[in-house]
Amino acid sequence: MLQVLACGAVVFPGLFFALRRILPCVFRHWSDADVVLVSERLVSSIHAIMATTAGVIIVSSCRANVIDDRHWLATHFVIWYGAPYMTYDIFAMYLSHYYRFRVKGHEDYKHSPLWYRSFFHWQMVWLYLELLMLYSPSFFRKDQGDFFIGCLFLTELSTPFVSLGKILIQLGLQDCWLHKANGGMVLFTFFMCRIALFPYMYYVYGQHYGVPLYSVPFHLPFTTNVGSSCILAPQVYWFVLLCRKGYRLYKRSRTPDSAPVAALADGSKDN
Repeated sequence: MLQVLACGAVVFPGLFFALRRILPCVFRHWSDADVVLVSERLVSSIHAIMATTAGVIIVSSCRANVIDDRHWLATHFVIWYGAPYMTYDIFAMYLSHYYRFRVKGHEDYKHSPLWYRSFFHWQMVWLYLELLMLYSPSFFRKDQGDFFIGCLFLTELSTPFVSLGKILIQLGLQDCWLHKANGGMVLFTFFMCRIALFPYMYYVYGQHYGVPLYSVPFHLPFTTNVGSSCILAPQVYWFVLLCRKGYRLYKRSRTPDSAPVAALADGSKDN
């Protein structure tokens, strides 16, 4: 157990620092902020692929009895790779925030109370939501509901597409067909795995107990409904922002001599 936990503690920081060494050799014109941003996105995508794979395995193994069927990954993935990744991600987000403001020339702003407040206000809110999604259900469910933990892992499916959008912009490819196709995948995976997934889980729960979908919230503990709402609400908000960006992208692509389009995935994190 400790060896695997140590492995997780080494894998993500190791990948991040390796990418910080490799990327400047390939893209010599990139600034430190560019390198840190892309490195963070690539590591985030790797973790998201791991989490999605674990989710698929858990869901497919626990479909027969969504309440009582067990799979060891439902708890152990959080301990082995979830906790080390969260710890690393705090550091990576700090570096990204630091270099971004240094590039903008806010030399006096760095490490001031206002700087720290902006960092914790925007970056840590997402981190706490991830902790709520992954940790709380894993440790307070009384050895039940591995199927639903696997479903929560599937929310990471959209993260690689969001990250790819950022990287394509970094490479100056925001006007190519790949960026547009990736934008469509961002919207599709975000909606399916971060919004539609929640009513699906309620539906599966109702099917297990023979309860119609509209009655499921009344058969669940109040805290479960509140927790689901707290996770779902920001997902809906971010999806609306993504749709607005996609609509603006569509309108500008049809306008002659339009200015360079904004990135579809600018307003999201993953990951």
